[in-house]
Amino acid sequence: MSTSQTPAPEQPQQQQGGPSLYTRLKDTLPAKFSPSALSLLPTNPARRAKAKRADDYPDEETDARYTTIPRPDGTGHIRVRIPKKVATPVRVEPKVWFANERTWVSYINVSILLGTLALALYNSAHDPVGRAFGIVYAVISAITLVYGWWVYQKRLTMIRRRDPGHFDQILGPVLICAALFVAVLVNFLQRVSDRARKV
Repeated sequence: MSTSQTPAPEQPQQQQGGPSLYTRLKDTLPAKFSPSALSLLPTNPARRAKAKRADDYPDEETDARYTTIPRPDGTGHIRVRIPKKVATPVRVEPKVWFANERTWVSYINVSILLGTLALALYNSAHDPVGRAFGIVYAVISAITLVYGWWVYQKRLTMIRRRDPGHFDQILGPVLICAALFVAVLVNFLQRVSDRARKV
């Protein structure tokens, strides 16, 4: 009848040059938290006052906001604190820059079309009325070009500053369309009245 003996756990072998790494760690780690080391720590350190946040969100525990959420097992609700707002820099995506450039190109397109119309009307007109309306269309074309450049530069500055404001322009396009509509309407009425006089 043979008896099985449990092998003893292997002990880390000590190197000939000095104590092993295991021995050194075993002797050093408890010394890090010895009573003499803990006695060196301050017993009552002074705590600084809480800094005020830029967004005026309450930092004090008494002003914290809480809400309740249902427990996973459905036995009741848990009261949890609403996390504070963290101000992070606005990330500007490349499509924002491209959208601003597309808007500027659209204003250039409209201005070139109006300028072409004004030039053709001015050169083909044989009376002062036609040439006058050619100049009017040219002025509207120049105003459209200058306004589009101003909008492009303004939005470019807002994007570089990461301004979260509104980028829409409501009054400018309406005024340009109204001026163009009035010019075309007056030109049409003038031509109708001239034809009626000839008849």
